[in-house]
Amino acid sequence: MKPFRLGRSRGALAAAAVVFVLITAARLGRQDAGTHRVVTIGAMAPGTSWYVFAATLAQLLEDRLPPDWDAEVIARGGAISNPTLVERGRATIAISQVATAVWAWKGHAAFRGREHKRIRALAGGLNSVWITAVATEAYITRTGNDTLEKALLSDQPPRIIMKPPGSVVPIVADMIFALLGTSRTELAAKGGSIIQVSAGQIPELIRDGRADLYFESAIRGHPALTEVATLTPVRFLDLPDQVLEALSRDGLKPSLLPVWFKGQSRPTKAVDCGTVLIARDDLPDEMAYLITQTICENTETLVRAHKAWADFDPVRAGRPESTGIPLHPGAERYYKERGWL
Repeated sequence: MKPFRLGRSRGALAAAAVVFVLITAARLGRQDAGTHRVVTIGAMAPGTSWYVFAATLAQLLEDRLPPDWDAEVIARGGAISNPTLVERGRATIAISQVATAVWAWKGHAAFRGREHKRIRALAGGLNSVWITAVATEAYITRTGNDTLEKALLSDQPPRIIMKPPGSVVPIVADMIFALLGTSRTELAAKGGSIIQVSAGQIPELIRDGRADLYFESAIRGHPALTEVATLTPVRFLDLPDQVLEALSRDGLKPSLLPVWFKGQSRPTKAVDCGTVLIARDDLPDEMAYLITQTICENTETLVRAHKAWADFDPVRAGRPESTGIPLHPGAERYYKERGWL
């Protein structure tokens, strides 16, 4: 199958749609014959960095897979759902955050206590994803609460905005609340509130003065965070040291968010969720080796597709601090052959 190219005309897109239907029909016919297999890649919705990574990887794999294999992207899911997709065999491989892979492996409350012992790592350290907190200057001026600890523990708690359930952000925010000795219930009792909406709605609500404190998962060029910081006077707040230390025991690595946004006068103390590509333990070793090799030997292509992957270092991709969970034997063989383990 020829890789799908972006930026086509409407006529070309229509032709591509016809080709896609024909290819799909052919695939279904081959599947009926029991001779065709597909590497499905769990990602997120189109437009996200994870979708771009998965689509780029699928294109790279198309030229490397055996003739009876193809690669397809699952254009949904996320940090919490993707480990479960792989555990249950509904995705061949998937992108996960290191933190959520660790939570899934251990049976964290985010996974309802269910241990996901079949997931394995292929390549970690793909990119950093920081959890950070941003307060509006209007709130700081009004209350004097210029640190996260002051804001969450004061008698004038903020109106907090973040993404809905299904994102890792609300889970980490609740961890932060608990570590500082508060909760959603207590914040509400003091007059604060929790607003959970899609990322696209957040900038407008903050710009209109309807939210004071914003929790987000940040990468370089994050659209919603960039829009908030550009159009509304805000200040990035450090996570307290005791919070950083506690979160580090739950798969979240203390790390400085680089100065990428307005509202940062210096790097911001935050936690890095990390990113790792995972598979299930029954993925054939040869396939795990091939996928790992494809990622590690095509870093320039990945970076051209999306700058979020610019810091990926293949030399460190198989190390425990980069993966959080055990390596798949096929991936382990690749790293040992390269002398990286």
